[in-house]
Amino acid sequence: MTHPAETFRALHVKGAPLVLVNVWDKGSAKMMQNMGAKALATSSAAHAFTMGRPDGGQITRDEALAHAEDIVSVTHLPVQGDFENGFGDDPATCAETVRLSAEVGLAGICIEDTVLPGNAAYDFDLAVERIRAAAVAAKELTHDFVLTARADGILTGQYDTDEAIKRLQAFEAAGADCLYAPLPPSLDDQARICAAVGAPVNALVAGRFCAHTLADFADIGVARVSLGSSLARITHRVMHDAAKAMFEDGQFSPLSAGIGSNVVDPLLK
Repeated sequence: MTHPAETFRALHVKGAPLVLVNVWDKGSAKMMQNMGAKALATSSAAHAFTMGRPDGGQITRDEALAHAEDIVSVTHLPVQGDFENGFGDDPATCAETVRLSAEVGLAGICIEDTVLPGNAAYDFDLAVERIRAAAVAAKELTHDFVLTARADGILTGQYDTDEAIKRLQAFEAAGADCLYAPLPPSLDDQARICAAVGAPVNALVAGRFCAHTLADFADIGVARVSLGSSLARITHRVMHDAAKAMFEDGQFSPLSAGIGSNVVDPLLK
């Protein structure tokens, strides 16, 4: 029987991007699966929101693993864990996070180079060693496992695209399977990133990148697009706007746009 991680790896094709759908509970996982998703991922931000917390180092490893295991339990699709900085600064912690992630059934995880909580980037050499340790741990597993290495400095304002490319190239050399620098300045910069490395590249669909189509990402060689917290945030937008109408204007009309149980219920089976 094919392991989910093998299926997950095979879905990463340059120029034919996988849409990796970030979900936050069993219901959203089942709904996305039944609407056609080929792979799912957790979202650190969306998970934090369900815990009544902001994003950015506010979830423990045990909480993230339990949450991921919940998602895995209701889907036959490969699931990736959005595991922030690997839940610790030292390389050994990143390696242990890989091993624990495999134990709960995840097909892979992503590890970023941000010192959490906060926005500071790890020193270049330490950032590479963290990915190297995680990659070694992944290769020592008895089954496949897809390790995504993230260079988050563009997103957090810590470094530019050139530094992101330098880090991604080093992460690839250290053994990462997929590479990811969220929200470069433009689609042209995203194309530069794709051209600079050999491993599959993930692009984040958020902010200004929501204006681009899947075909746009395919044309520049992206192998995977993920949603991050975008799907959760539009859900929160609906709640926010409906609450404003209720509490500021005494209006309930936004609630009339809700989706019917006749549509949702079959997607939760």
